[in-house]
Amino acid sequence: MSPRTLAAKVWREHVVRRTKAGNDLLYIDLHLLHEVNTPQAFTGLRDAGRTVRRPDLTLGTEDHSTPTRSVDHVDPDAARRLQRRTMARNCAEFRIPMHRLGSASQGIVHVIGPELGLVRPGMTVVCCDSHTTTLGAFGALALGIGTSQVEHVLATQTLALARPKDMAVTVTGTLPAGSTAKDLALAVIHRVGSAGAQGHAVEFRGEAVRALSMEGRMTLCNMAVEMGARAGIVAPDEITRDYLLRAAPRDAGRFDGLAPVGDDDAVFDREVTLDGAVVLPRVSWGTNPAQSVPLDGRVPDPGELDDAADASAARRALDYMALAPGTAVRDIAVDTVFIGSCTNSRIEDLRAAAAVLRGRRVRVDTMVVPGSALVRAEAVAEGLDEIFARAGADFRAAPGCSMCVGLGEDRLAPGIRCASTTNRNFEGRQGTGSRTHLVSPAVAAATAVRGRIASPDDL
Repeated sequence: MSPRTLAAKVWREHVVRRTKAGNDLLYIDLHLLHEVNTPQAFTGLRDAGRTVRRPDLTLGTEDHSTPTRSVDHVDPDAARRLQRRTMARNCAEFRIPMHRLGSASQGIVHVIGPELGLVRPGMTVVCCDSHTTTLGAFGALALGIGTSQVEHVLATQTLALARPKDMAVTVTGTLPAGSTAKDLALAVIHRVGSAGAQGHAVEFRGEAVRALSMEGRMTLCNMAVEMGARAGIVAPDEITRDYLLRAAPRDAGRFDGLAPVGDDDAVFDREVTLDGAVVLPRVSWGTNPAQSVPLDGRVPDPGELDDAADASAARRALDYMALAPGTAVRDIAVDTVFIGSCTNSRIEDLRAAAAVLRGRRVRVDTMVVPGSALVRAEAVAEGLDEIFARAGADFRAAPGCSMCVGLGEDRLAPGIRCASTTNRNFEGRQGTGSRTHLVSPAVAAATAVRGRIASPDDL
C-alpha cells in the first residue's frame, strides 16, 4: 500500500463501497444534530416510511437559537420556540437522545461532543454545521454536511462523498507568550486565503501545534473551514489521551490504541509552513477571516494590494466596516464585546478572559456565554462568575451559540462594532449591519476594559 496521510487512513477505514458516481460510501461513527436545518430530514424519513438506523450513534442538542439569559427564559419569538419543540419531538419519535435547554449536558454541539467523550481518534463524525471541523482536533475525520445528507445518514448511517485532497499546514517553533490558537488560526487563514484550502482535508502539524492544549487544537480545527477546508485534523497523542481520560474515565482501556498517524513519507497535494515564533495576537479588520493584521498593525490600503480581486474585496469591506486605510488597530473603538461560540467558549477560554478582567472594570457592554452547561458549572466552581460580575460583564446563565450566529435574541443592532471571539466576521453575521472584529478571548477582555482594540499588555 502506498503511504497515506492521517485523513486518508481514517477515510479508507470507513469505506463501505464505491458508488456508481465514483464517490465513496462512508460509514459514519457519530452523527450530531441541532435544531436548525434538521426538521426537513425527519420529514423526509416519515414521507419515505424510514426509521433512524442507529439512534445510538446519533445525538441531538439545542444550541443555535436558544435563549441565554436563563434556562427557563421564555423566548418571545414563536418560530424559534416551535423550532426547538419540533427538534424535541423528532428526537423522541425516532428514539434519539437529546439534550434540551436546562439539561446538565446541553450546550453547543461542537462543545458537548468532546466533553462527553463521544469524539475519539479515528472516527468519522458529521453534523449539519460547517464548524464540525472542530472535532478533527481528536484525530477524527469531522465533516459538515447538508440537510439532504442528514436524512441519508439518519436512514443508513452512511454517506456518499468524494474524498478530499490532502493539505499539510506545518507550524514550526513556539508561539510567543500572549499568542493563542485563535491568533494562529487567523494567521494561517491570512496566509492561505479564505478559499486556499478548498476541497482539502487539512492536517495541522509541527511543534507549535503539538504544544497546543485540546481546547487550542479545537479552536484551530474549528477555523479550518474559514479557509475553505473540508476538514481539519490533528494526529492524536498523549494530550488527546489525557483529555479523553478526563471526559470518559470509564472507557480508559479504549484509549490505549490511538488512531494511526499519517505515514512519514505520505505525499500531500499542498503544503504550507509557518514559523510559529512570528505569530502575534491578531484582529480582523474586514468581512472575512482572512482579512486580519497583528494588533500593532494598521488597516491596509486597498490601493497597495497587488491582487485586483483582493483590492476590490478590501474596498467593500472597509466601506461596510466604516474604517479608513491606515487606521491603527489600537485606535479602533468598539461598542460591545462578545466572548463565546464554538470557537472560544470552553473553560480554557473563560479562564483566559477572567485572568484579564480580574480586578478591572469593563467600559463597554460585555457578554460572556459558556459553550455548555458543564463549562458554566466549572466556571462557577472556580469563581469565574464572580470575576465577570465584579468586572461588569454579563455572564449568561444558559449556554448556546448566542451572538456568534445571531439566530436567537442575542444579536447586534445595525452599525454596532463588536470585538468577538467568534469564527466569522461576515456582513450581518452578528445582526443586520453589525461590524465584527475577530479576536482571542484575552484580547476581547482587554478590549472590553479599554473600550478600544487592545492586548492584555496594553493594560
